[in-house]
Amino acid sequence: MRTIVRRAVQLIVVVIVVTFLTSILTSFLRGDPVTTIAPYSSAQQRQEIRDQLGLNQNVVERYVKWLGHFATGDLGHEYAGTGVTGLSISSQVKTSLPHSLLLIFYVETLTLLLAVPLGVYTAYRAGKASDNVANAVGFGLVSIPVYVAATVMILIFSVNSWGIHLPSEGWVSLTSNPAQHFSHLAMPVIAIAIGQIAIYARLLRSDMVATLQEDFILMAKSKGISNRRILWRHALRPSSLTLVTIAGLNIGALISGALIVEVIFHLNGLGSVLQDAINRRQYVAIQDYVAVIAVVYVLINFAVDALYRILDPRIRSARIG
Repeated sequence: MRTIVRRAVQLIVVVIVVTFLTSILTSFLRGDPVTTIAPYSSAQQRQEIRDQLGLNQNVVERYVKWLGHFATGDLGHEYAGTGVTGLSISSQVKTSLPHSLLLIFYVETLTLLLAVPLGVYTAYRAGKASDNVANAVGFGLVSIPVYVAATVMILIFSVNSWGIHLPSEGWVSLTSNPAQHFSHLAMPVIAIAIGQIAIYARLLRSDMVATLQEDFILMAKSKGISNRRILWRHALRPSSLTLVTIAGLNIGALISGALIVEVIFHLNGLGSVLQDAINRRQYVAIQDYVAVIAVVYVLINFAVDALYRILDPRIRSARIG
């Protein structure tokens, strides 16, 4: 119960801090947002829009008003002009959030499926030529930004089509056409995952190299247990704790990578709607989308923390201070 309360407080604090900073930053944007929202309106109409959006108030008053609506679940609507109601922000979130979450899930799944075997293998072959090659390739992959990887893959697999043609934009639901669903998400997932795979594999390798020197591993070897069983049954679990910790800390980078590729590949996720809201100076929508992203970040970290407790029984029995 104390853990749940602590996480709830953390969630509230993160949302307030992030959204308030967002409110301050948006207030520094140059130009008049009313001109973007209603470019052909009269002076009186523009004044009405400013009153409705609270642009005549200071940033604190405007933020407190928004926070009150958000706390009650009222995300409001995008503003489309004087007396004109735009799209419901709640409906935008309901449509875009599942796309972003599914993309993150695919990235994490692919990352773990490739990084764990690679980390185990390089730990077993530590100091050998294959380990050195894996180290060099890993450092190279980590240095590639997500947007660069996405752009290069579009040029190779979509524009030039070197033997394999993959669609470069759009979202196809899994239930309507599974083959098209995965083909549309292949490049976005790989663009984010390549850097994550290198990071996770290197961390797991370092921990496993240390674990393989422990006394219980030497005892297992003396009993004649096979190397495969030692690696996967005895060494992997205690070596995975750091990996899980870094996975939780890396959620922010994972979310930001997902937002970037959503814009590049037009996946209609939170990144796409957030970019659209920024371009159209939809201040209320920007606040709402940033708040949703902050909530997702904290909840995913909560899940990672729960997994950490499952992997390490000592944490479950420890008393929380």
